[in-house]
Amino acid sequence: MPTVGQKAPEFTLFNSERQEIALSDFAGKNVVILFFPMAFTSVCTTELCEMRDNIATYTNLNAEVLAISVDSPFTLAKFKEDQQLPFNLLSDFNKEVSQAYDTYYETFVMNLKGVSKRSAFVIDGNGIVQYAELLESAGDVPSFSAIQQTLATLQ
Repeated sequence: MPTVGQKAPEFTLFNSERQEIALSDFAGKNVVILFFPMAFTSVCTTELCEMRDNIATYTNLNAEVLAISVDSPFTLAKFKEDQQLPFNLLSDFNKEVSQAYDTYYETFVMNLKGVSKRSAFVIDGNGIVQYAELLESAGDVPSFSAIQQTLATLQ
């Protein structure tokens, strides 16, 4: 897993609007990356709606939010629409980015293979990891206060 002080692994993924989004597109901005197991599940919905409801806080901290799962762009588009999420949902359908960030279940519930673990990263404008949190339990959510505190130190 990328740790604080390391360069974040670069990636390019399709978002829910089927546009390619790269981490490098956000050079000069802080980025919050949230890996989540699956769209339309209760904890994932709670987590991303928490980000939605506090998006002004992240905007004021010069941060873009990117949420990544192994769901297809089509599933993510419906999820984004239903939950009115004002940030990019990225499809790691091929599981390459989840593996690069070492935030990956080989086997998840119901014997589903290859699902993103819930995790959070703050990447600064230079592409350096400033915060990393990996949650082994999919029932837990990241520390939003720790993410916000980290972003506040980058101002």
